[in-house]
Amino acid sequence: MLTLVLAGEIVFLLPFATTRFFRPTILEAFELTNTQLGDMFAVYGVMAMIAYFPGGALADRFSARTLLTASLVATSAGGLYMATYPGPAGLALLFGYFGITTILLFWAALIRATREWGGHDEQGRAFGILEGGRGLVAALLASGGVALLAMFLPENLDQLSNEERRPAFRLVIYFYSAVTLAAAVLTWTLIPQVKHIGDSTMALFRNAVTVLGRPLVWAQAGVIICAYCGYKALDNYSLYAVQVLGMNEVDGARLTAYGTYIRPVAAIAAGFLADRWAAGKTIGVCFGVLVIAYGVLATSLPSTTGLNFIYGSIFVSFFAVFMLRGVYFALLEENQVPPYLTGAVAGTVSFIGYTPEIFFGPITGRILDANPGPVGHQHYFLFLAVVSALGVAVVAWLLLLQRRNTASVWSDNPALKSAVK
Repeated sequence: MLTLVLAGEIVFLLPFATTRFFRPTILEAFELTNTQLGDMFAVYGVMAMIAYFPGGALADRFSARTLLTASLVATSAGGLYMATYPGPAGLALLFGYFGITTILLFWAALIRATREWGGHDEQGRAFGILEGGRGLVAALLASGGVALLAMFLPENLDQLSNEERRPAFRLVIYFYSAVTLAAAVLTWTLIPQVKHIGDSTMALFRNAVTVLGRPLVWAQAGVIICAYCGYKALDNYSLYAVQVLGMNEVDGARLTAYGTYIRPVAAIAAGFLADRWAAGKTIGVCFGVLVIAYGVLATSLPSTTGLNFIYGSIFVSFFAVFMLRGVYFALLEENQVPPYLTGAVAGTVSFIGYTPEIFFGPITGRILDANPGPVGHQHYFLFLAVVSALGVAVVAWLLLLQRRNTASVWSDNPALKSAVK
């Protein structure tokens, strides 16, 4: 499980950690606007969506060790190209490449391996530990990246030029690439080679199509859409710190890194709460908290509200977002998904649920660029409050569906029965 935790976060360092913790730096170093960077994430999202369905089928048929190791090696290689500072077109191609390497061979295999580890009664705990452990890894590596950047930047950051910024940030990229390659070696060494045998490849793809007719799958996907928007929102917190709170690039990165230390506590707490109470109800409360936190940030400025109140709302939003990520895949067990459909359902809900990879960056990039500065960020948080309110509505639908006999919802389908060997 420790290996899954390490690999599960490290594979996303290059496409996500670089842009989340170092958003102002990457915009300047690559000479991008918020809109351009958002559009590059849309390229990642499109390629990831294409990869989710076949990725789920691969996870139900092949060994997690082989799939995860290949993904990590390929992703690490992409970092070497990123360090050359390609232009917008080259960077868009790179993000598309990351969309394939981090999803096709990785994501559904990680979800299946975690569900198997958690057993029948501790799904919340299993996914909470996965997310919490990933959060601790992210926080430690973010702190390492921030320290590395600060070490090689000049003391006076007010007049920082790209000639000074680029070599320092290149070292951060190399650092993340090396860590990703090391995780590949660890994965190949410690995860046992187990092949999932049974369903034919055609049956696996038929399962992925069949589960689209299950309302519970759509409800879980809707939960993930709204929750993932909250997670993607963290990408702009360092920019908010610089443009609204008046921090420099390094301090803005530190703020986001500090917030990431909340992730292990929040995710593991959510996992235990989900096992004792219910994953669906836990998720609903988290969305309600986010509506309040984002509402505060949408109506607050340092000059009128005070920094402590704003910081409090920021860290409350961190906590709620990380709780959501800790338990939304625990819904697989709460929805009584048959084990042989884990890969198919995980791939399907991921295909739908992670569509914010396509639309979130372009929308929010345009919101921020339309009104640069504090006003743009207030509009940004208002948008997030609306998305969180939609999350509350989706959870209400999910709980209504769960009141039915979910076991019969799955087993009464002849197409699903025929897929079992």
